[in-house]
Parts: sequence; C-alpha cells; structure tokens
Amino acid sequence: MQLRQALVTALEDNAPVATRGRAMTTSLKTSIKRAEIVSALSHALDITEGQSEGHGVRCAWIGMAVGRQIGMGEADLGQLYYTLLLKDIGCSSNAARICELYLADDITFKRDIKSVNDSLPQILRFVLSHTGLKAGLSERFRSLLTIFSEGGQIARELIETRCQRGANIARRMRFSEDVARGILDLDEHYDGSGKPDGLAGGTISIHARIALMAQVVDVFNTGSGRAAAQKEVTLRSGNWFDPALCEAFAAVSESGRFWDTLASPSLQRMVIGLAPDRDGETVDEDYLDEIAAAFADVVDSKSPYTAGHSDRVALFTDVIAEEMALSPERRRFLKRAALLHDIGKLGVSNQILDKAGKLTEEEWQSVRQHPAQSRIILSRIEAFQELARIAGDHHEKLDGKGYPRGIAGDDIALEARIITVADIFDALTAERPYRPAMPVSQAFDIMRKDVGTGLDSRCFGALERGIARIDQSLKLAS
Repeated sequence: MQLRQALVTALEDNAPVATRGRAMTTSLKTSIKRAEIVSALSHALDITEGQSEGHGVRCAWIGMAVGRQIGMGEADLGQLYYTLLLKDIGCSSNAARICELYLADDITFKRDIKSVNDSLPQILRFVLSHTGLKAGLSERFRSLLTIFSEGGQIARELIETRCQRGANIARRMRFSEDVARGILDLDEHYDGSGKPDGLAGGTISIHARIALMAQVVDVFNTGSGRAAAQKEVTLRSGNWFDPALCEAFAAVSESGRFWDTLASPSLQRMVIGLAPDRDGETVDEDYLDEIAAAFADVVDSKSPYTAGHSDRVALFTDVIAEEMALSPERRRFLKRAALLHDIGKLGVSNQILDKAGKLTEEEWQSVRQHPAQSRIILSRIEAFQELARIAGDHHEKLDGKGYPRGIAGDDIALEARIITVADIFDALTAERPYRPAMPVSQAFDIMRKDVGTGLDSRCFGALERGIARIDQSLKLAS
C-alpha cells in the first residue's frame, strides 16, 4: 500500500474526537435554522444545473403555493418544502458522463435540456445542437451514432444515477423517506413516459409531481415570461403533469401577487418563512457537520478526479490544526470549512475539470472564479460569514499572486493558510487528468519551494511533522 493511501486510511480510522461529527458533545452555540442552510446551499445546485440564481428557491415558492392550493396538510407541506429545495442535490453525479457521451459542456447541456419536451423534432434538434460542437467531425459522428442508437438507455442511466444519488444524500442529511422519494421520482411523467422507472399517475410521489411542474414553470418563466410558463403547463397537462396539479397552478397563477413575489429580491427570506414549524428551532453542531459532509460529497461527485478530495483536505487540515495546537472547537469549525471550500466548483464545467491538456485562458478564468463562488454561496448563511471568507481565500498566496482577490500576508487568515496547504498536498498526491499521483516526498519537495512566498511556513511545517508522526506510527504498528 502506498504511503499516501496508508496515511488516509490511518487518519480515517484514528480521527481525533474533534473531527468526528457526532462523537463530540455539542459545545458551540448556533442560531442557524435548517431551512436557512438548505435554501442558501440550494444556490450551489442552481449553478451546476446551469439555472439562473435562485432557481431552487423560486421552485419552492411555486411548489408550496400549489401544495396549499390542493389542500396539503402541514406534515406533507413540510416534506414538499425540502423536496423542492433539494430536488437537484444529485445533479453533480452525472456531469462527467454527460461530457463524455455528448462531448459537451455539462452545465449548458443541463440548462438547455430543461426546456425540451418529449416531441421527436425537439429532441433531435437538441441532440444535434449540443453534441460535439467543438470536436472533430469523426469524433462527433461517433458520438451522435451512439446517442441515436442507445439514446433511451443512456438517458435512463443518467437520470437514474442523478436521482438515486440525490435520494441517498437526502437520507444522509436526515431527511425523511418522503423527501428521498420525491427526489427519486423527479423525472417520472404522469403518463408513464418518464424515467428511470416509467411510473405513472398516483404511483409517482406527489412531492415529485409538484416539484417537476414547479421546475418547468420556473425555467419557462425565467426564460420567456409568465405567459410562456402558463402555456407550457397547459401543453404538458396529462402527459408530463398531473391534470389536477395543473388546475391548481392555473388558480394560483391568476394572481399578480404570486408573480411579483416570485421576482422579489426578498424571496429567499420569504421562502425560509415557509419552513415547517418544527424548523423554527436552530440546528446543532452535529447537524452542521453532516450538512457540510453531504455537500462535500455533492462537490466531489462532479469529477472522477476529485472523488474524496474534500474529505481528504479536511483530514489533512486537521493534521495541521492538531500540530498547531488549535482548540477542539476551532478544529471542528476548520474541518467544516475544509469540507465546503470547493463548493464553487459546482459552477465549473467538467470539460474543464476533466481536461487532460492545457487550459485555455477562458477555461483558466472559469477555474479561478470557483473560490469567489464558494464565498458567495456560503455567505448566504448569516452564521457562515467567517467560514465563507476562509473558503473564498484558499487559493490566495502570501506574496499576493494568488486568486481571486490577490490579497497578501496578514490579510489571509491563518485558517485559510491551513486549508491551502492541505489542499495543495492532496492535489499533488492524487491522480489528475493531466498527470499521475505523486509520492509524498516529491509533493513535499515541490511545496517547499513555495514556502514563504505562496505557503505559510508554520502550516507547511505542521503538515510535515504530522505526516511524519503518522508514518512513524504506521511503521511501529506493522
């Protein structure tokens, strides 16, 4: 077993109490509601689906209005609420496969396919206009041939991966089986023509039926206005959508206030106010750890080359923090920041993340924006302001030559410097599309050259000592 893998295994098996979410007694006071966290982090799902900012929150407003119109009880409305906000939580899991099959930008692909119905002319136009546009002629032809010959099975597999992954993550976040089922059934159609299981009518979760309609309403309203959204619901009634739900939407959409609220800059605050009564209470530290771990999983699922990256950065971060004698509470906070540091990468296409060759200037600019996106997403949670700053600065350098802000020296928080060292160490010792994984010693040699200019000497020294200590323990145990 390679040293790096042995280190990771040892760290996971012997993680200090402070790094194990539920093993540590809650000692920090929070004032964060579950609805606030989920609604804010739904913005991360919007960007990886190529949707305009606030798509998930708008879907929640639309869907909850429909749920009330049909007389849903409070318990069912509570399940619907989180289904709507989390409907896309499995979205990152098929991004790499979409790029591989369609030779396309997964984010643009996902954005545009939400406007396509089941008519053959629309499907053909979409495939021809989104497959291999930047590829060579023969490569594009091979992809089109595969898609046209195996398209049904391909679509089923992509949707099944996305929905099953999403349902499992929702369960991990302690949501009910009703919420998981709502996510699982999202792409089923009322007439049985949907995927992955071809469910029909009332066999489809009511939460999924509402969520799919809310999604289409928002896509068409955002792109073409309310009349287009209303028309699309009418056209899909009885095939994609439950006719009774279409009637309910028609009733609520007659009100100008419904549409005005949907466009309000205060919509997120109003949607948080729609949360189930029991969510008026604040969440505990254990739950914050689970949320951070779940969204790290969403981020790392986007590319085969980043699988497990956030978890490993959190582990190496804690090695450094322990060597620097940070308190257990601070180490726990820092682990959470490490898990979420790359959440902005959900907005970077897999054509870039998985590219084996040199990035173009335009592609590099897209990569350079991901820390800023991380900061924006996390800043939506009032109690996460410090965490957002740390995540947003993890590519800054002491000499000011980092990104995205180009800050230097003491303007970079110690916690951000710690995550920077852990992040670079994992990146160097993990396999990437453009090179194989490096041995630990070689990674340290490369990092040592940047100490004092890019990397903090104390943080790097702590990592070296921590890895050496663990390596020695492994040798003594073997």
